[in-house]
Amino acid sequence: MEQDADRACLQSFELHESESRLYVLGTNSDRTLWRLLKIDRSEPSELVIDECSTVYTESEHPDLLKGLDEEHRSTGGIKFVTKFYGIIGFIKFLGPYYMLIITEQKRIGEIFGHPVYQVTRTSMVELANSKTRSTFQNSKDENRYRKILNALDLRKDFFFSYSYHIMRSLQKNLTDPQDGWTLYETIFVWNEYLTRRIRNCLRNTLWTVALVHGFFRQDKFSISGKDIILTLIARRSRHYAGTRYLKRGVNEKGRVANDVETEQIVYEAVPGPTEVSSVVQNRGSIPLFWSQETSKLNIKPNIILHEMQNNYEATKLHFENLRARYGNPIIILNLIKTRERRESILRREFDKAIKIINKSLSEENHLRFLHWDLHQNSQGKPTNVLDVLLKVAFRALNLTDFFYCQVAPSSETSAQWPTLLNGLDPYLCDDNNSDDTECTEIVGDVSQEDISGSSDSSGNATAEDKFENSGPPPPKPPKFQKGVLRTNCIDCLDRTNVAQYAYGLAALGHQLHALGSIESPELGLEAPLAHHLMHFYERMGDTLAVQYSGSAAHNKVFSARRGHLKLFIQSQEFFRTLQRHYSNTCIDANKQAAINLFLGYFQPQQGKPALWELESSSGEHNNDLFDDHPSTLKRVKSDGTILHESNASISGSGHCHNEPLSALQPDVQNGFQFPTSESDSFHENEISSACGSGVSHLRYTPTASDVLHVPRAEVEYCHDSGDSNFLDLEWLSTSGNSSDERSIATSTPANLSTENVISGIAPYIMENHLAEIQSQKLPQSFVQWVNDTDTFWY
Repeated sequence: MEQDADRACLQSFELHESESRLYVLGTNSDRTLWRLLKIDRSEPSELVIDECSTVYTESEHPDLLKGLDEEHRSTGGIKFVTKFYGIIGFIKFLGPYYMLIITEQKRIGEIFGHPVYQVTRTSMVELANSKTRSTFQNSKDENRYRKILNALDLRKDFFFSYSYHIMRSLQKNLTDPQDGWTLYETIFVWNEYLTRRIRNCLRNTLWTVALVHGFFRQDKFSISGKDIILTLIARRSRHYAGTRYLKRGVNEKGRVANDVETEQIVYEAVPGPTEVSSVVQNRGSIPLFWSQETSKLNIKPNIILHEMQNNYEATKLHFENLRARYGNPIIILNLIKTRERRESILRREFDKAIKIINKSLSEENHLRFLHWDLHQNSQGKPTNVLDVLLKVAFRALNLTDFFYCQVAPSSETSAQWPTLLNGLDPYLCDDNNSDDTECTEIVGDVSQEDISGSSDSSGNATAEDKFENSGPPPPKPPKFQKGVLRTNCIDCLDRTNVAQYAYGLAALGHQLHALGSIESPELGLEAPLAHHLMHFYERMGDTLAVQYSGSAAHNKVFSARRGHLKLFIQSQEFFRTLQRHYSNTCIDANKQAAINLFLGYFQPQQGKPALWELESSSGEHNNDLFDDHPSTLKRVKSDGTILHESNASISGSGHCHNEPLSALQPDVQNGFQFPTSESDSFHENEISSACGSGVSHLRYTPTASDVLHVPRAEVEYCHDSGDSNFLDLEWLSTSGNSSDERSIATSTPANLSTENVISGIAPYIMENHLAEIQSQKLPQSFVQWVNDTDTFWY
């Protein structure tokens, strides 16, 4: 679109209706330009959209409405319905189409002056008119689908921006600027499926918003006389999305459950040219085929490992996807237990998979890994694990680096992006260029003193002050993050969040140092900023845990860090465990069904089994794959895959034996096809090649021979395999955190036998207590507390 008016960002909308059409009028932030969208209502089972090419001014707006009213005078004219702030998308069950819109929003922050909003209220508008509505309104199945979709509360943790591509990291936005409707096909846009038809029709995104699900928090703090904006963003992947026990491990396309990208952005709150820094890390389920069967009486159900492929093709696809998203190196921090029988099965198999994958890769592409279990190290003092994790974080940050650049912001009247002052080539920072100290800076000796107060009390000049007498400092070369730290435990919630905080703290010191706000690149655990950042990560951890598991995170380490009494910590852990267990056994099925509908995993069809009927699917009904009958709807019991008629290839996407609700891959849709984003097209190509090498395109129901049964004598991890190719575990296990330990030399790794952070509650107490309350009728107040997912304190 060549004209500036056509590129104007629509941020406010009016919905008007006539008997035959819906009219959407959209305007920009200052209401100077108006556009018109027409939606046909005569055939509500078909989506017919027409965008008027005329751009109207504010003075022409009343005349436009008057003309539309005159056009429909014979049928009663047009009526104002509501004001709203963007179209979420269109969905169809068995009857008419519905339009999902945002009727209330709340501003939660901004990035370079681009506001970010949270969805606070939504509405579903039926496209059927008064004549055709009676055909569908008495349909029991139609109403049930509507109720299922409403179980996904869009008012919780969905955010968007009209002018900033919040679904992409800052480094991607600045170094690889893109625009247009294809951005919706990135893995973090949850309403990609719902907006697919309107984007295909209009070839733009003027009328829709791209919803990101996860966490967003922003705050301002003062350091060395500067106001610094700190932003923490967590983006949940829409691929293989779901709830805790219904989405585990990896699917055939290499996509994992609970895949979350966390970005930490820091810049100074000043107008004009400024500096900005960001760092990205990742969490995701262990990329193996495994599952856990929910049990109302068993708090910790057994882990079932499905022996699918000896060459770990799906695991390899997952890491190839990470490499395509983030570059090299891929660093794996695996926090699962080594001597707990339930988790050690995955521990052994994951280590085996990494080593087999590394054999097929060049040395420069090898996966870096560290298997490290927190519990034994936290027996004496839980907060000591943060010292160890900080050492890991500094080492990982040294390998991946972080993003830093100086930007020249756009003019006030332009909606364009700020631009880098020093070019866009991410390879400007060549690690082999020894003369460029900014690009090859490594972690050296660092000071232990507290350097994060609101002013520089040490008397040491900051990097900016040193140029005060010699004019403005020369532009600094940009730094680019290459690679990513991927952290996981079993759920990728509690232990993972502690490790991600340590990495965020290590990165924050380097970010502030690059901005010239502090002299040393290290922030100690006792620094005021460390406590401020811990609050950020604790809130993020609670939010992500509620989304995936139904309760806030187990924050034993954070609570101990604050000095909470052990009794209080145990009480909180107990109730959160209880809350999580209730959600997993009683609520998650409905949540999974809503996610399946919203993301397009399951698409209702007349004459086909309904979504709720799949809950009673049994293995006897699905022993055959019915390859000769692609229109047959069925469920593959091992992974919860729902198959339905499609011209595209279909891949399995699940894990669980007794999964009550399951999913079709969102990439496979009826009708409209779209070019995929870099991540999607990468996967499709890899799947094609993988199938040629023997990876089945469909998952199957595991038999007894497919499930790995690990004898008790073999549970202990094989000590000759090593726990790390990433750093020296003997160095890591030494106490203290002095600066001379920052010089890391990788040697033959020692073996640690450690365990993970636990809630501190005896399992038999939990089970006895649960049995007692389940023998009675649960009070409504308790159920409401579980649904509201309140936390006790921060």
